[in-house]
Parts: sequence; structure tokens; C-alpha cells
Amino acid sequence: MGTGGDMVLEVNNIEVVYNKAVQVLRGLSLAVPRGKIVALLGSNGAGKSTMLKAISNLLPLEDGAVTRGEVRFQGSATTHAHPFELVRSGLFHVMEGRRVFEDLSVEENLVAASYALQDGKKPDFDLVYEYFPRLHERRNGLAGYLSGGEQQMLAIGRALIAQPKLMLLDEPSLGLSPVLVETIFDIIARINAERGVSMLLVEQNASIALAVADYGYIMETGKVVIDGSAEKLASDPDVREFYLGVGAEGTTRGFRELKHYKRRKRWLS
Repeated sequence: MGTGGDMVLEVNNIEVVYNKAVQVLRGLSLAVPRGKIVALLGSNGAGKSTMLKAISNLLPLEDGAVTRGEVRFQGSATTHAHPFELVRSGLFHVMEGRRVFEDLSVEENLVAASYALQDGKKPDFDLVYEYFPRLHERRNGLAGYLSGGEQQMLAIGRALIAQPKLMLLDEPSLGLSPVLVETIFDIIARINAERGVSMLLVEQNASIALAVADYGYIMETGKVVIDGSAEKLASDPDVREFYLGVGAEGTTRGFRELKHYKRRKRWLS
């Protein structure tokens, strides 16, 4: 994975508590190399979205706090940085559920994202429309009338307008058809390859996440239980069984069929 200057993001042994009582993350560490895609996988409630909010400093909005450890973006600690300062320094969080401005047009949504730019930089709307031609067709329509897939395109397009160095993507496949999921992830891979944007990708669709990622971490109950290259994780028998739904003999198995104690024993052994 490399160290130091090779890393655009370093998360070192952080703990997160909500409402001063409920611990969600327990000594979690991870890193994102420059220009790479890192997948963060795990079941519902594992703490994946909380991890992203800890990085983008959105936890205080939900009465949450990092109580231990450190997050470093481009070598600097982010402890006292406001979310808008992180965005302007190149860290953009594409949140779960798209979060577009439904009463604004597509183009007005993109204009709103341009306020993240500094030093006289100009927003590149053509770049967004090159990756997402459908948005160009709908640019004068209200974002609230877009399909789920189009709204996801707009959410990623807003991130591109901000010219990020690191993009945090939270469940980009959520609620989309298989065809649209493939389209979105093809574009995510293109943005990474063509623009050099580093990405931390939270995703429950482990198969497609590992297909585009260089490295991956798997979380259970607030901590990382296994990590490795995407190729290694995709071939790991436990990962294949619990997250890709493929049994030891190549048979497909539902996650609900597996014994929880068996899963925990394997991860923690």
C-alpha cells in the first residue's frame, strides 16, 4: 500500500461515539493511496457511512464525534477543519441517497458545486457532460424529476465540478437497476483512470466494488476484520461466501443462510 507521501488519506486508529454513549467505530485504521480506488465493504450497521462522515467532519451534525485517533488528508490532520474547508482543499463526499437540490435545475446544481472552487478556478461543466451526456440533455430540467440513476450521475457530477483530489462515494449503486449500476461504475473507473482522482468507495455490492478497486477493507461491528488487494479479497473463500454469495464448491448461497457465530469466528480467528 505504501506510506507517507504515497497516501492521500490516512485514518489512524479512530473511535467514534454518538450521543456521548454509543460507540460505532472501534480503533479503525485504513489508507487510500494517491490515484487509487479503495473499497470499504461490510454489512448494514458495520459503520461504513460513519467512517466517511468521520473523514469529512460531518459527524457533529448528527451528535457524533471522533473520540480517539486521527484522520490525515494530504498529510495534514483534519481534526479542526470545517467540512467546507475540506471540500475546498480537495475532499468531496458524495453522500448516500444522492442529496441533490430537487428544486434547482441540473445545471443550477452544478453551479452550486462551483462555490467549492478557489483561486479563480473555473467550473468545467463540459467535463461533467462528457462523462454524463444524459445530464446535458436534462440540464434545464429540475433535479427532482430525474430518475435515481440520473440523480446519482448528478451527485458525482457535482463532485467533479469541485475538482477533487479524493472522492468519498457512499453506496453509489443503492436503488439502481443492474444496467445502471454497471454504467455508474464504468464512469467511476474512467474518472479514476483519466483524472487521477483517488476514491474511497463504500458499497454493499462487493462484486462490482472489487471489480473497480485496487485495494479493499471489510468491516464488521465498527472495525476492520480483513483487508488486502482487490484480487486477493475477491478470491478469499470467506469473502466469496459471505459477500459475493459463492460457497466453497462454487454454489450460490444467501447471506441469511449463514450462521452469524460461524462468520464471526472466521473473521476474528
